[in-house]
Amino acid sequence: MRKLVAVTFVTLDGVMQAPGGSDEDREGGFAHGGWVVPHFDEQGGAHMVELIRRAGALLLGRKTYDIFAAGWPNAPDTDPIAAVYNRIPKYVASRSPQALEWANSHHLGEDIAGEVAKLKEHDGGEIQVPGSSELMQALMKSDLVDEFHLIVFPVIVGSGKRLFGDGAIPRALSLKSIETTATGVVIQVYERTGDLKTGEIGPEFEETYRSPR
Repeated sequence: MRKLVAVTFVTLDGVMQAPGGSDEDREGGFAHGGWVVPHFDEQGGAHMVELIRRAGALLLGRKTYDIFAAGWPNAPDTDPIAAVYNRIPKYVASRSPQALEWANSHHLGEDIAGEVAKLKEHDGGEIQVPGSSELMQALMKSDLVDEFHLIVFPVIVGSGKRLFGDGAIPRALSLKSIETTATGVVIQVYERTGDLKTGEIGPEFEETYRSPR
């Protein structure tokens, strides 16, 4: 069974909207697009290349698909990310009947959760979900995300589409790895481990964690 990995650029206050450019997504009057650009460096680029090389398929919302399809097919074959993206299958959640022109692209049906669950049963590399904020909410609501690969940028934008929005359900996660770049970007990888556990802070807790006097 293959993993479904959410690959998300996110601000410190949890916003994932329009990381790459001012006109990427202005929905809701969002005016801060392109917030990754001042902080993206060679280290971050190398990390993304290694991550994307693990992908066996992409799962995309229509907006993200259109952005990717406008650029990656025209990139040279020597580009390591284009080499992967142009080759692997792309599965698109879209209500639009417009044809998918990018090679090896496929429409998902109306039962997105059911179709994604079937894709996860196949052999192959990771199913990676870059961006795609609306699709991400549906995937989390159906508990289909196995791993969150969060690239957290040291900026606060105050408003916008958030990764953990209405689709988030209570879950426990474990931190698999963490990396910090020279520009202050923190790359965190969390794996889903099960149901959320809670407890009460009482005398035993306070005794254990009391600071030395």
